[in-house]
Amino acid sequence: MADTPFPTGTLMAGKRGLIMGVANKNSIAWAIAQQLAAQGAELAFTYQGEKLLRRVKPLAESVGSSLLVDCDVTNDDQMDAAFATLKDEWGEIDFLVHAIAFAGKDQLAGSFVEQTTREGFKSALDISAYSFVDAARRASEMMKDGGSMITLTYLGSERVIPNYNVMGVAKAALEACTRYIAADLGPRGIRVNAISAGPIKTLAAAGIGSGRHMFRFNKAASALQDNTDPMGVAGAALYLLSDLGLSCTGETHHVDGGFHAIGMPQETALRDSLAE
Repeated sequence: MADTPFPTGTLMAGKRGLIMGVANKNSIAWAIAQQLAAQGAELAFTYQGEKLLRRVKPLAESVGSSLLVDCDVTNDDQMDAAFATLKDEWGEIDFLVHAIAFAGKDQLAGSFVEQTTREGFKSALDISAYSFVDAARRASEMMKDGGSMITLTYLGSERVIPNYNVMGVAKAALEACTRYIAADLGPRGIRVNAISAGPIKTLAAAGIGSGRHMFRFNKAASALQDNTDPMGVAGAALYLLSDLGLSCTGETHHVDGGFHAIGMPQETALRDSLAE
C-alpha cells in the first residue's frame, strides 16, 4: 500500500491533524494518512510502545512527519501528555483521525453469549468507543476555527457478523458516540463522522475467526462484487475531513462496495465466489 499512487492536490494544504491507530503499512489509517499527505496535510501520529514505534516511525517519515507521540488511550496521564505535546508543537489542529479498536482474540470466536466476559466487554467498549469520546474532547480544544473528525466502524455494528461478537457491540456504541459528539461540537463548526469500511486485510481483521470466509462472502454479495479498496476508504476520509464535506456531520458513511445495500446476493455470484 505504501507505493500506491494516491491522488495529489491541495485540498488539505495548510491543515494539520492527528492520526491515531496506524499499526503497519496495511492499516486503513495509513491509507488515509497517505491520501491526506498527498493533498498537502501536515500529520502527527500516535503509537503505543516501542514495538509500534518501530513500525510507525518510518511510515511517518515517508510522508514528512517527525511528530510522533506515545499514547495508550486507556491511560489518562498518557492522553494528557500526548495532547499536551501536540499543543506545544502546533497550538491548533484542523482534523482528527481515530482508528483505534481492540477486543481480545478469545472474544472474537464462537458464541457471543458464551465467549463475552465482563472484562472483555469493558475493554472493548473502553478502547474502541470511549477512546473516541476522550480524543474528540481533547482535540476539539485545539480546533479554534472549526475542524473535522472521523472514526472507523464496520457493518457488524448493524448486523450480526459471525465471530465479530463484542466488537459489533463496541462499534454500535462508537457510532452512537459519533452522533452525540457531532451534536455537541457542531455549534463550534466541528464536524464528526464515521466511515463504515468493508473488510480489508489488516492486522485487526486477522484476529477475527473465519476471516477468509468473510472476504469471499463480501466479494460475492456486494453490489460491486469486489472487496473494499483502501484507496476508496482514504478518498471518503479526504472528503469528510476536507472542505468538500462542509455540511456533513453525524453520518456513518458506508464504503463497502455496496454490501450494506444488498438484501440477497445473486445466486450465481455467491455460488461461484464461495466455491473459490
